[in-house]
Amino acid sequence: MSTDTALDTALLILRLLLGLTLAAHGLNKFFGGGRIPGTADWFESIGMKPGRVHAIAAATTETAAGLGLAAGLLTPIPAAGFVALMVVAAWTVHRANGFFIVGGGWEYNLVLAGSAVVVAMLGAGRYSLDWLIFGDDWAAGWCGLLIALGLGLAGAIGQLVLFYRPTVSRDR
Repeated sequence: MSTDTALDTALLILRLLLGLTLAAHGLNKFFGGGRIPGTADWFESIGMKPGRVHAIAAATTETAAGLGLAAGLLTPIPAAGFVALMVVAAWTVHRANGFFIVGGGWEYNLVLAGSAVVVAMLGAGRYSLDWLIFGDDWAAGWCGLLIALGLGLAGAIGQLVLFYRPTVSRDR
């Protein structure tokens, strides 16, 4: 196997692992456990209001960004979705728990977002819709980094500033 083929295969495996994992999270919000109503209640409880809007937006974004990255379609854009979702999750749910996932920390969020950014920088590879449509990795390198981080951070910060309203404890 040539180095190029090995790299393209490795990118395919990474894209599938990351993308299908995130898509499963989104589909679970739609069809699993508490579905959208339960997810909406949970979003309200962590301060993301209105909960129903955020439940639908999160489920849709997780599904679309996951499937987009898995397919390698406009790769830096779904990578930006990963960044936005993981920054919001890390800030609203995991930040107070420290770094390590065993304590409910933000380690997992960092790995998912960081891995998606790396894929955006490397490009989706030959086994992707980007390659099929554009004939190459149209936005790999610094362009992929800027799109993934720029759009992702802008989306996360915007969502937190506009909609994050945690309940303030009045106990002293």
